[in-house]
Amino acid sequence: MTTPNVAAFEAKLARQGYQVATKSMEPSLVLDDHTHDVEILGLVTAGDIKITVDGKARRYGVGEEFTMDLGQLHSELVGPEGVSFVVGRRACEDNGGS
Repeated sequence: MTTPNVAAFEAKLARQGYQVATKSMEPSLVLDDHTHDVEILGLVTAGDIKITVDGKARRYGVGEEFTMDLGQLHSELVGPEGVSFVVGRRACEDNGGS
């Protein structure tokens, strides 16, 4: 298994205007359908998580990046070992709309 380059990922997040944080979630945690009020870009650093969007589930493991658009309805299922990841959160810019 390849160790993810966390420093390079954090630098990429900073260049793209994301606020950077690290997060861990307990094993087998289930988060039913929900949304976020920010854009998300994450990098799994330990364990795994399954994210379901529009009825399509995808498992993300160590070294894989995941994204979530602003307001995207999704659910999450954390793997049996838990999951840790570096996450960037970015508010969408208002381009003059109401």
